[in-house]
Amino acid sequence: MILLGVETEDSREDAEWLAGKVGQLRVMADENGLMNKDVPEVGGEMLVVSQFTLHASYKKGNRPSFLKAARPEQAIPLYEYFNALLSEKTGKPVQTGEFGADMKVALVNDGPVTIVMDTKVKE
Repeated sequence: MILLGVETEDSREDAEWLAGKVGQLRVMADENGLMNKDVPEVGGEMLVVSQFTLHASYKKGNRPSFLKAARPEQAIPLYEYFNALLSEKTGKPVQTGEFGADMKVALVNDGPVTIVMDTKVKE
């Protein structure tokens, strides 16, 4: 599952970098239990859920601000572009939620790995 937050400063280049990185990220276990395989190698699929709240600012006060999150007219095309690129990179359709909908999505982590990626800080 990929929770994708689109920020006001994000561009198509950011989507391209992220799709390239995520599509080949070796986070799946091999025969020895080591993270040496990517999702397509193990026959897995990807679900991408738009999540503007990832760009919450909590610097002042106790109510988060979402000013850094892109408005739908910018976020939707980048979200769709990222999904198309990821599908192309993995050779499989990418499952998606409905942008802006109040969805109930369950996630069960099978292992201790959660990775945060920021296209502005490519570590």
